[in-house]
Amino acid sequence: MSEDRFQLLRLLEATLFAASEPMAEKSLAERLPEGADIAGLLQELAGLYANRGVHLMQIGERWAFRTAPDLGDRLQIETTVARKLSRAAIETLAIIAYHQPVTRAEVEEIRGVALSRGTLDSLLEAGWIRPKGRRQTPGRPVTWVTTETFLDHFGLESREALPGIEELKAAGLLDARSAISTLGAQAMAAVAPREDAEGTGEEAEEGEEGVVEAMDPEEAAEFESMVAAAEAIAEEEDEEEPGKA
Repeated sequence: MSEDRFQLLRLLEATLFAASEPMAEKSLAERLPEGADIAGLLQELAGLYANRGVHLMQIGERWAFRTAPDLGDRLQIETTVARKLSRAAIETLAIIAYHQPVTRAEVEEIRGVALSRGTLDSLLEAGWIRPKGRRQTPGRPVTWVTTETFLDHFGLESREALPGIEELKAAGLLDARSAISTLGAQAMAAVAPREDAEGTGEEAEEGEEGVVEAMDPEEAAEFESMVAAAEAIAEEEDEEEPGKA
């Protein structure tokens, strides 16, 4: 092999190695001196890599370096991708944790919305809940409880170690304003349950005005009174703690 041809092979090799995608012979010819035997050089370079871990392969009308097919199994890498739970799944997990053993219907009653099929599936896939048995009631519904994986993930020794209301308040995770949202959810549940919008990643929401309009006069008056009471509590807390945002 002449020195010139050896340099052409090196240039061709470097060009293909640096390329981010397979290259056509026409594109390669633009990188090599005019009159270079592209087809012959490609075949010769492919022969040099025939018994190596990387092969020069023709993909349609283009060329690219690829790992040897017989080494593919040894090069596979498995990675764990963390999936973010939807709000519906988080609420469902909290209800199961604090009310276990609990049935699907009981979860729906507490949340005020109908569970979509994927909500329990995502918690099962994460290994945080499991079926415990069947409730001895008509229809014998399945009851759900949390698992040891759930306890390990959240650093709990047992289910009794779950934080109580006072602990949540002390941590700043509960305040009077949350009561407004809770009352609104209860009122919406009394009117008509809705479906979780799991398929699109969105959740249906209704304003308080729409809820009030859907109630009869007595229910609307009761709901407005509850919301007003919750807002009054929130205002009193703001007055007691003027430095609080």
